[in-house]
Amino acid sequence: MRPDQRATGDYADRMADTPPGGAPPPIAPAAPPSVTPRMPLRRLGWRRFFALAAVVLLIAAGAVFMVFTLGESLGAQALLVGVVAAVLPVPVLVACFLWLDRYEPEPLKYLIFCFAWGAFVSTAISLLVNETAAQQFKNWGLPSALTAVLVAPFIEELTKALGPILLLIFRRREWSGITDGLVYCGLSAIGFAMVENILYLGGYGYRTGVEEYGPATGARQVIAIFIVRILLFGFAHPLFTSMTGVGLGIAARSADRRVRVLAPIAGLLLAMMLHGTWNLLPSLAAATGQPLIVLYGYIGVMVPIFFGMVGLAIWLRAWEGRLTERTLPDYVRAGWLTPPEVAALGSLGRRHAARTWARRIAGDGGVRAMRGYQFAATRLALLRDGMRRGLDQKQADRDRTAREERELLEAIAAYRSFFVGRDPQAPVGVWDGQRYHLRFPDGSQRAVPAPDEPVVPIPVVLTPPPPAHPAGYGPPGWYGPGPVAPWHPGA
Repeated sequence: MRPDQRATGDYADRMADTPPGGAPPPIAPAAPPSVTPRMPLRRLGWRRFFALAAVVLLIAAGAVFMVFTLGESLGAQALLVGVVAAVLPVPVLVACFLWLDRYEPEPLKYLIFCFAWGAFVSTAISLLVNETAAQQFKNWGLPSALTAVLVAPFIEELTKALGPILLLIFRRREWSGITDGLVYCGLSAIGFAMVENILYLGGYGYRTGVEEYGPATGARQVIAIFIVRILLFGFAHPLFTSMTGVGLGIAARSADRRVRVLAPIAGLLLAMMLHGTWNLLPSLAAATGQPLIVLYGYIGVMVPIFFGMVGLAIWLRAWEGRLTERTLPDYVRAGWLTPPEVAALGSLGRRHAARTWARRIAGDGGVRAMRGYQFAATRLALLRDGMRRGLDQKQADRDRTAREERELLEAIAAYRSFFVGRDPQAPVGVWDGQRYHLRFPDGSQRAVPAPDEPVVPIPVVLTPPPPAHPAGYGPPGWYGPGPVAPWHPGA
């Protein structure tokens, strides 16, 4: 029987004992492998190949179009100045969003995709639409400034969100919730803002100053625009698009079809309204001659929303850690993990302590194994949470979830083999799913229940898989009574 057939059969057997609307019990452990696990790679079929090629060509076309357009309108010198000045804040902004995604970092290729989409595809489409709208308003005898209020917020937010939306449609299983929505949409917005800043810094700043009074004036204008547009208002585009990210993240973790459709639409509309309000403030100030309107709008509207979003992001950052403590105890009872291991995954500080311990007892290989172990455990917690939420509507998705669960559990077992039983300062112990069986230096042996707050990140040996339970003997995956006395980890 192939592994995928075995996993599918496990899932069907466990679903038979699952209450309606609940998640199936964890599968029973198999003997841990002795080699470093490798997560299986997806085959690049012809459909995926053509889809990937189309996306790459679209981004490349957008990049060529923007470079040609900016170079033609700004000139080589102003373009170079704009690029250098606009790139400076990008690493800081990117690092802020990556900081949110420490528990379960997203694949680098998807992060690059979202950034490149915002930088080239979104800017190219938005530039064409905005210029066309401005020309149309001019033909109608209306001020072209209406473009910034009536057109730009809608087309810019829509195109910035299209990249993350494509990821949600075709790679929904890569989304762990709102945090991923903030990261993907935030990177798309950073890419968009970077290219837009090139236009402002290089064109309205350096080139205009040089044409009027010379290079010194151009440099002063670049500094002034940099302070106002980047240092003071650099969060604007990521803040707007983060509203869409919240909607996409909610949709990714919901089994309700209505929520999957309405949440992204609501987030996108909120992003458009917030962006339109932001663009409306300077237009009102110019029309009324009251520049304080911008200050009032900035302090009274944008700043509270900004700090509210920062607070939400910080809370969500810890959500994945708390999620492991809520979902992984199922695998503790099934014998895959021990209580201290689950507790050691609950915060970044505990994870760092676990890596320090792994380095002490197993060197660099232990650290790499611990990092892989922590990542796989977080993925497993998210997968288990998805089971509880009923995210898989189709049988094919359920079968794939069963295979992924098996792969993650086997990976966890393999990573554990790098550092379990190697600490000479820890007593030899065995966990049977209910209690510890410890052997102490004086030779005594006894069973010890798990403490109420297990926080020591030292894994112990797990009970080997017992013979298959007879029909009706407890829920699938449950070990039942453990051994009377432990054995040496190497036995």
